[in-house]
Amino acid sequence: MRSFIRTRMLTALAGVGIAALSAGLAAAADPIKIGHVAALSGASAQSGEAITRGLMVAIDEINAAGGLLDGRMLELVQRDDESRPPRGLIAARELIFNEEVTAFFGGIDSPVGLAIVPLANQTETPFIAVWAAATGITRNGADPNFVFRVSAIDALVDVKLIDYANTKFGASKVGLMLINNPWGESNERGLTAADDANDAVEIVGIETFENADVDMTPQLTRLRDAGAEAIILVTNTPPGAQMMKSRERMGWDAPVVSHWGIAGGRFPELAGPTAPDAHFIQTYSFHGEQGPVGEKVISMLAEKYDDVEDAGDIMAPVGTANAYDAMHLLALAITQAGSTDGDAIRQALEDLDGTYEGLIKTYEKPFSAENHDALGPDDYIMVHYEGDEVVPTE
Repeated sequence: MRSFIRTRMLTALAGVGIAALSAGLAAAADPIKIGHVAALSGASAQSGEAITRGLMVAIDEINAAGGLLDGRMLELVQRDDESRPPRGLIAARELIFNEEVTAFFGGIDSPVGLAIVPLANQTETPFIAVWAAATGITRNGADPNFVFRVSAIDALVDVKLIDYANTKFGASKVGLMLINNPWGESNERGLTAADDANDAVEIVGIETFENADVDMTPQLTRLRDAGAEAIILVTNTPPGAQMMKSRERMGWDAPVVSHWGIAGGRFPELAGPTAPDAHFIQTYSFHGEQGPVGEKVISMLAEKYDDVEDAGDIMAPVGTANAYDAMHLLALAITQAGSTDGDAIRQALEDLDGTYEGLIKTYEKPFSAENHDALGPDDYIMVHYEGDEVVPTE
């Protein structure tokens, strides 16, 4: 009888052990869901697609190397924000509460990014911006702060734009053309501060416009009459193209120095023959000689996407480049944390070990508790369109 009981007990224990092992294997096999909120439709859809491609080639690379946390594969889950803050907030909620993503990336529009920031901090879900540049996205006052960025930041971009107008075009007087939304307001503050710090340049006028405006001749006329020798432009593709057309109709050839929003769609097609006149900021260019990482990324994009044969076919390059590097930095943080817990990942991002040879640059301690922006002024370049290609001007 005692032998029978002992046998039953051993069998039961074995069953428990097998069940535990099976549960452990199942947990190990569960994918790590990574979210992405961006404009996947509408005028900025090309930018959303560029970010998607940057994330996907990085995810493919990570998964091919065995995934993270003992073999868990990464899975990208996307939602379309339609370039609208309310829709972006709904999309982020769906990813956090329904899809239970470990972290998520944000797309193009600063107003959407700013709307999502409080939710990310409240739910302790790491949110990484890979395009939107509004200063307040990362410098949001939260402690702890779960929002990071691998992209430009307005406060530093504005210094570059003011200086470039002066050094490239010799402009001592500039006029501002700003989209009438929180992104435009962020840049008005940044450009005004940059102007105050630069004795060689004076802002002679500040004009705003709406996203749906098709004639900006009145605003441009006021800037021309005020003596502006260059235009500083902050907007996205459709209104940016309308501004270029208004400038063309006026016969005004003042140089245009722009934030990168105009690279978010079909700007050359929409703006017409004067599109190359707009010089704009980027964090990376696939044009010209590439390093080993650049060559690898171009090759992976060409292999994965039928519409890419070479570097000239890579749409909205800044979205692809920022997203690629950001995904790898997040993967390093998850590995260092040894967990998919949001707070553990935040702490790992703020104190990443070692260096990462990225596409844009080599990253060493890209973030800290005080600074959640991985890129700075030394990582910015100026470009313009030649046909459909984005080509450096410096």
